[in-house]
Amino acid sequence: MVTLGFHSSHEQIPPGPLLAAARRAQDVGFDAAMCSDHLAPWSERQGESGFAWSWLGAALATTDLPFGVVTAPGQRYHPVILAQAIATLGSMFPGRFWAALGSGEAMNEHVTGDRWPTKAERDERLRECADVMRALLAGEEVTHHGHVTVDRARVWSLPDVAPRLVGAAVTPRTARRHADWADGLVTVNQPVESLRRVVGEYRDAGGRGELALQVHVAWGEDDEAAFAVAHDQWRSNLLPPSVNWHLETPEQFDAVADLVRPEEVRGTVLVEHDAQRLADRVAEMTACGFDAVYLHHVGQEQDAFLDAAGEVLLPRIREAAASTTAGGAA
Repeated sequence: MVTLGFHSSHEQIPPGPLLAAARRAQDVGFDAAMCSDHLAPWSERQGESGFAWSWLGAALATTDLPFGVVTAPGQRYHPVILAQAIATLGSMFPGRFWAALGSGEAMNEHVTGDRWPTKAERDERLRECADVMRALLAGEEVTHHGHVTVDRARVWSLPDVAPRLVGAAVTPRTARRHADWADGLVTVNQPVESLRRVVGEYRDAGGRGELALQVHVAWGEDDEAAFAVAHDQWRSNLLPPSVNWHLETPEQFDAVADLVRPEEVRGTVLVEHDAQRLADRVAEMTACGFDAVYLHHVGQEQDAFLDAAGEVLLPRIREAAASTTAGGAA
């Protein structure tokens, strides 16, 4: 059965209310949770960005949910520091934490003042960081010279079993690159054919582990209300990765987002008020080969979405996903 998770968006909700939402997510029936790790929001309208690692300790301590985080080693975070953070959470909450590693975006990383590398360099740096972090989580002392420098590092407080290091990918090419090191893959909702290519490239290259999908949803009492939330909060996120990677401030994202046609929002966000239709759309994406789906309601107010999730959305998504899986197996 597919795992249904709740995505906690630090860019949109202050840390305290976001923690309360994660607790409510458990109460209404979500199986798991994950969160973003940003220094800046995607838009001034979002206006938040709490520190994920402090928040994760509180979330893991006050719920029973397993949690993941999508983060970027190599510039804002030295890989040794991330390895220590991952080890500490893994030690305190055995089997309940995983971290997805990506190559990052300039909006979070430019603050160091270092040159923003090309995509090829960032991919090489990510691989180096993943190798360094895995060795540290295995208890090794690491010295490394490359895109990152590590001098005789060791993480002393280690969990009995190292948390999974997952690859974060949007494109099929990046998914394939992760296949030889990652313990799984996480991506975001796209057209079904694109998702099939991402899954196919990862699996064809020998990728192992669980595949997870984050789905952006705007839920409302009618289409107009749902669309208003999606357009206000998420139109800055409609840009292709080649643009997202390089913009440096929320103001820049907002300026570019003003050029986005309103109808394009529906291509990135599932704008819905009909529970069965949303369930069927999520199930169709799940059938591409995903083991876990994390729903991200893109609104800043989460209560109505969580109410609906507990009452109707989660049961219908589970039923639709089971039916789709059974149909595919037949």
